[in-house]
Amino acid sequence: MNSLQYYSLFVSLFFHVAVSTAALNLQSIPFTKGFSPLFGEPNIIPSADDQSVQLHLNQYTGSGFKSSDLYSHGLFSAKIKLPSDYTAGIVVAFYTTNGDIFRKSHDELDFEFLGNIRGKAWRFQTNMYGNGSTNRGREERYFLPFDPSKQFHTYTILWTTQNIIFYIDDVPIREIVRNDAMGGDFPSKPMSLYATIWDASDWATSGGRYRANYKYAPFVTEFTDLVLHGCATDPLQEVIAPGCNAQLIASVTPRQKMAMKRFRSKYMYYSYCYDTFRYPLPPPECVIDPALRQRFKDTGRPKFDHKHQHHRFKKRSQINYGNQDDV
Repeated sequence: MNSLQYYSLFVSLFFHVAVSTAALNLQSIPFTKGFSPLFGEPNIIPSADDQSVQLHLNQYTGSGFKSSDLYSHGLFSAKIKLPSDYTAGIVVAFYTTNGDIFRKSHDELDFEFLGNIRGKAWRFQTNMYGNGSTNRGREERYFLPFDPSKQFHTYTILWTTQNIIFYIDDVPIREIVRNDAMGGDFPSKPMSLYATIWDASDWATSGGRYRANYKYAPFVTEFTDLVLHGCATDPLQEVIAPGCNAQLIASVTPRQKMAMKRFRSKYMYYSYCYDTFRYPLPPPECVIDPALRQRFKDTGRPKFDHKHQHHRFKKRSQINYGNQDDV
């Protein structure tokens, strides 16, 4: 049993009384009922039963979809299988955002899978932006403890008024707790759920050292068991859909905290909270773990005996994470 199988997701939702996710029995939504094409429509392939969808990337275009509605907080989840074989430079993203409406003040929550080279551990990152705070990126990067191209794994973003939790296979890997000092940096405006596959050769894999090779195209990622659980909202009129009275509240149990600490200690290889070059004072939501502080350099990366070289990733916040081959 790997470290992502220890403990189950615990989420409380209040519909006048508190109940667990098991009692809620959250249902997945058929693709064409809950989503619409974003780009590359010929490369979006729903299954015959409409319960799953493939996104393809070829030498001409990638592809992506988005939820038909925006949500004022919610739980967003999917089982995802990533492209197999050589996938350097290929990014698969599963994220929430409202950037198409609030172009200068958008909010965003990300899972981004950063391509892979045979024999290397898969890498991914999580991120958060609030109110257009792209110059204050809150990236964390990790290894995956399994090959995500071999079978489906569940990835979940839980966003409430007070906290944000990222899960893999029902185990929390990151929690951001809102506090007043964050101000508008904590996402607050309604967001849609997105999924995309695209060529990010300039930055994704080892800082752009390894690029997409279309000899292996098409690159195919598959999504199933898509969950949209929240209140659909009109972002401009701030009107919630009639009949929706759910207040989303999330908590992490002591056992889950242990599982999260274990995951972060073993698999996290960059965190903005420990990057004193970017943030001489950690941002207000950072909770500094003394053990991780000891293990990480001022760059937010683990300490090693040999000298690092550094590359700069040009996409997103253009932050220097160092040479991934060192890890």
